[in-house]
Amino acid sequence: MKIVRHAALALVLGAACAVFADTIAFLSNVKGEVAIDGNPHAPILAELARGQRITLGRDAFAAVMYIASGKEYALRGPADFVVKDTEVAGSSGVPPVVRSTEWRTSSKVLGQVSQASAASVRMRSTAFPRGDVGPRLIFPTEGIISTLQPTLRWRADAAARGELTVLRPGEERPVHRAKTTGDSYRLPAPLKPETDYVWTYAVGGEEIGSGRFRTLPEATVRDIERLRPSDKSRFSDRLLFTLMLHEMGAVQEAHESWKRLSQERADLPELSALAR
Repeated sequence: MKIVRHAALALVLGAACAVFADTIAFLSNVKGEVAIDGNPHAPILAELARGQRITLGRDAFAAVMYIASGKEYALRGPADFVVKDTEVAGSSGVPPVVRSTEWRTSSKVLGQVSQASAASVRMRSTAFPRGDVGPRLIFPTEGIISTLQPTLRWRADAAARGELTVLRPGEERPVHRAKTTGDSYRLPAPLKPETDYVWTYAVGGEEIGSGRFRTLPEATVRDIERLRPSDKSRFSDRLLFTLMLHEMGAVQEAHESWKRLSQERADLPELSALAR
């Protein structure tokens, strides 16, 4: 996924999602009629600065996450709210409900993701080429992964018996080799942290692809597993986890997570843009 440079953001987002040098919070969830400083249709991940006003229509909902503290304020309409340094204050309607979380996100990563989303939304009328539908590797194919015991996935004849090989670059002896059918295989033992790997899958002696990936430090993997939400967790928790994956460099996993979130929330075009 192409990341738009921060300097071009003002041209991309427009008045609905302006960038402020003193961004302190962002919208981690939004439903219904939500406006920021009078600009309607506030997008998910919209960045917020001190003094901005959030207006919610009847039955509308928004969640504001503070970057530094990880506190999330749930807002319900009809009501008006003001973004303050460390909290959201209501000037009318139902007072906000606050919860403390362990989530912390980098304003830099938030900016990168929201910029990429906005750029894709602006290009939503552009026809995107269809991906290769033939036999190929699916995951992981490049970059960092968030687990030491990944499930490798590919596309091939599910009934055909193939051979999977995992090795470290420059070494001839495989770390793991297995003959298997289907379209996925979970490695039976953890890989080493902070290590590069290459894997291939071959059917009938013909290789369908080769993927390369790198594992994260062991402590980072433990932190990710501790924070990994279930499918029944709050929407904003799953969104924040996706942002964390992006920040850790596990971009391919983040992309797959954006896709799941976009399927759940078809009303948020920003998510479908990130899932492309």
